[in-house]
Amino acid sequence: MSFEDELARARDLDVGALADAIEEIGFECTRCGACCKAATGPDGYEEHTATVFPDEIRELQDTTEYDHRDVARPMPYGLSEGEDGLEGETFEWALETTGCGDCTFYAEEDGVGACTVHEDRPLICRTYPFSVALDGSSQPMGAAVDQVGDVRAHECEGLGRDIDREHAEELAGALKERAIREIEEAIAVSERYEPANPDSGEIVVHDSEGAKRPDGTPIDG
Repeated sequence: MSFEDELARARDLDVGALADAIEEIGFECTRCGACCKAATGPDGYEEHTATVFPDEIRELQDTTEYDHRDVARPMPYGLSEGEDGLEGETFEWALETTGCGDCTFYAEEDGVGACTVHEDRPLICRTYPFSVALDGSSQPMGAAVDQVGDVRAHECEGLGRDIDREHAEELAGALKERAIREIEEAIAVSERYEPANPDSGEIVVHDSEGAKRPDGTPIDG
């Protein structure tokens, strides 16, 4: 199935049906912070990796007055380790991380986690631990542990808890928006992509707006 077909499916998603699925699975955030922190995977330590759209980066820049590099980093997948660090071509951006691999916007006090940009957090953060089962939409933090209808649930200690209808519908609306945005982004990236052939030590990031340097400036600019 083409991205265009999946985009049509995403636009036809029924928010009520998504909310029903979320209610059946159940969820309440316990503020454990696991979705914002580095994880230990099969290959050892893994940095927190959450996809962020170009316009979301700008919104976070406006909110925090941070530079692009303080908000987002090139998605590490596809890059290789060179003499001076990561190099090569990659697609999309991930939220920046701290030296210990946690999301740069994560704060913790007495074991209780908090997002310092909660009102302006990206869609992937607004919808965790859920995603929509469509090609072109991403699965954050590994494979799904449960699925009801089109809604996938990913590992989280808050799953299985009661959720009220208002919150379920809010999550469902954000899930539909995210599914649409992810597929639109994938289409735009594929349409604009041209091999950049970066030099040794260089990184090129391809997003829906074209090829960019790690600081977010256009390669053509």
